[in-house]
Formats: sequence, C-alpha cells, structure tokens
Amino acid sequence: MNTKLSALFRGVFWGVLFALGISPATAAPWPSPQSDQELRAEGVRGMNLLMDGDPDAAIEVFRQIQAKDPQSPVGYLLEADATWWKVYYETGNLVDPDVFEAVNALVTPYDSHFNDLLNAAISMAEARLKSKQDVARSYLYLGMTYALKARLVGLRGKDDLATARAGKKMRSALMKALQLDPNLKDAYVGLGIYNYFVDTLPTIIKILSIFIALPGGNRELGLKQLYDAAQQGELTCGDAKFYLAKDYSRTNEKLYGKSLQLFGELRRDYPNNPLWPLIMGSLHFRLGQNQQGEALYREVLKQTAGEKGEVQQAVHRAAREALQRRHPDENIE
Repeated sequence: MNTKLSALFRGVFWGVLFALGISPATAAPWPSPQSDQELRAEGVRGMNLLMDGDPDAAIEVFRQIQAKDPQSPVGYLLEADATWWKVYYETGNLVDPDVFEAVNALVTPYDSHFNDLLNAAISMAEARLKSKQDVARSYLYLGMTYALKARLVGLRGKDDLATARAGKKMRSALMKALQLDPNLKDAYVGLGIYNYFVDTLPTIIKILSIFIALPGGNRELGLKQLYDAAQQGELTCGDAKFYLAKDYSRTNEKLYGKSLQLFGELRRDYPNNPLWPLIMGSLHFRLGQNQQGEALYREVLKQTAGEKGEVQQAVHRAAREALQRRHPDENIE
C-alpha cells in the first residue's frame, strides 16, 4: 500500500482509539500486517465455525483477523459472510431446500453493519489494486464482496436490477482473478452461482440484462464450477457445497438424491449445525420418504429445544412450523 493510504489507515486507527478513550501512550503498538496466507488460515477456522452453526464464534475469529491486519479486506469480507448467514437464519425460508427467499423481507438489525463491512472490504480491495498489491487475490476479494452484496439483495427478492448489477461486478472481478491465477478456486463459487442462475432465472432477468449488458450464463458450467469450489475451495468450500446442494434440489434439476447426499456431507462435517438435518428432512419428503423426513424434523425440534443460540432458535422455529403444517391438530411443543 502506498504511503498516503497507509497514513490514512493509521489515522483512522488512532481516531478510533481516541473515540474509545485510549491514549496512544497506553495503546498497543500498530499491528504488523500478517501474510495473506496466515490470514486465510485463520479465515478457514472461522468459516468452519460458521458452517457448524456458530456465527458469533466465527465473527470473533474474523475480527481477530481485522485486528492483525486492518488493511486487509479478508476479515471484513468474512465477517460480512457471517452476517449474511445471520440475516438468512432470521428471515429466510429454512425448510424448503430449493429456495433462497426471505419469509420476512423487512430490514434486520444486521443490515447496516453488513453494508459497512462490504464498503470497508471494497475500499481495501480497491486500494490494494491501485497499489498493485497481490492483484489476483485483490480481485478475488473484490468479487467475493460483490457476491455477498448480490446475495442479500437476492434474498430479499425486491430489486432484481440491483442484484444483476452486483452480479455483473462480481463476475468481472472474479474473471480477472482467475485470468491472473487459475488456482484461485474460491472464485468458482461466485461464478458458479452467476452462471447457473442467469441461465435458469425467470424472464425478468433476461429482460433486465438488456439494460445493463449482463453477460449470459451457462447452467451446466455453473454446476461444475460450484462442484469444483466445493471440492477444492479454501475459504468457500462449505458455502459452495450448500449452494450446489440447493441447486440440485431445484425443480428444474430434481436431483433430490444428490442434494440429500451433499447435505448429509455437511451434516457429517459440521455436526453442530441443526440446519443440515432440517433440510435433509424436507428432501426425504421430496423423495416420498415421509417417515424419515418426519423423524428428522422431530429430532431437530428436540435437539434445539431450549437452546439460546440464534441458529438453534431459528431452526427450532422452522422445525416446529413445518411439523405444525403437517399436523395441524397436534400441539407441537
């Protein structure tokens, strides 16, 4: 990073200390930047906690990354990912495996912080690009940030044009990252989602694409890219497997067995997250295996009863509502 940008970040750092009532004399020294590889190793640890159903513990890890290197976009990007999951647990349709939609599309308490994190990550990635610092990875982080922006707008389902614009920026950055370094498998998550959904979404997206010159998608390529990211991604393998399993369960794929297998792998790898058996229950119903689906719903309901965590409470509500719909005359706990 150039001298002016470095001075700017230091000024922000000391400004925050003064706002908190900490004098430079008593504050800890300015943290030495960590290598990107070290930050990513910490990021993987945090992502494992996130996929295992503990976004708060993951956020603690991501904030430690921010403290270790305040000039890196990594910690802010990953905290934004964890915050998106918090929004999803609070407002999303958790039971149906083939949708990403908000049951309650109102703004959540997390939205403002989510946008602040994205803005910080974008600014830092762009600063690295201007100073020609680790250009391939800087494009990767920039693209991943725009992917999160598109994910939140898409979850709300309110502004297809904003989703498409963010998707276009994401695609451009991730394509540049791969051109510079084909080994950046994390880029395949965003590209896979883009290629799949642009090729399979309703006509409205195709109409909107005329106004913003949105590049076309490719369904088969999108599925392959998500598979590659799920197998070889560093920071995004869990997210990639989740999206791939979701795509397999969509009505235009109807590969419910494959989807069930992937969610089973997520349950095996992240056994403390009750979302995975909840969705598996829904897939058993899709396959006509009602007894297995019912058993999983009730298992999730029992395991999450009385739990204090946001994830556990959200999944508990979803399991209870799903069972109540199936048994309207039964008093579901």
